[in-house]
Amino acid sequence: MNLLNQNLYITQIRVRYGETDQMGVVYHGNYAQYLEIGRIEWLRNLGVSYKNMEKNGIMLPVVSLSLNYKKSAYYDDVINVKTWLTKTPTASIEFSYEITNEFDEILTTATTVLVFIDTKTKKPTRCPGFILDKLQI
Repeated sequence: MNLLNQNLYITQIRVRYGETDQMGVVYHGNYAQYLEIGRIEWLRNLGVSYKNMEKNGIMLPVVSLSLNYKKSAYYDDVINVKTWLTKTPTASIEFSYEITNEFDEILTTATTVLVFIDTKTKKPTRCPGFILDKLQI
């Protein structure tokens, strides 16, 4: 895993046997988990953790998920989840992703939109200042 710049982070994942079907192909539903791992690691690299956000009264549920499958990933492949911020966060935050194999072939492209929710009111709220500060916006 390495930081290429402030906006792009790459997380490497080795495909586990339980994530595949009988043919050794990654089950399509597992890609959402790969995106979550990429997003969590992108935030962690920024110095933000989901755990601390929740302790501070902010939840971040996914409200939109779009995947476009290009090629299959297989058991024991090392895949790279490239994650980047699409635009400046407001009450929502949008990420784009590109999942590639070890030969840098694009397997999947995706986007997610998440909304900042106040845990007490259960209503949308603006992006916390500590995140905007870390983005230097």
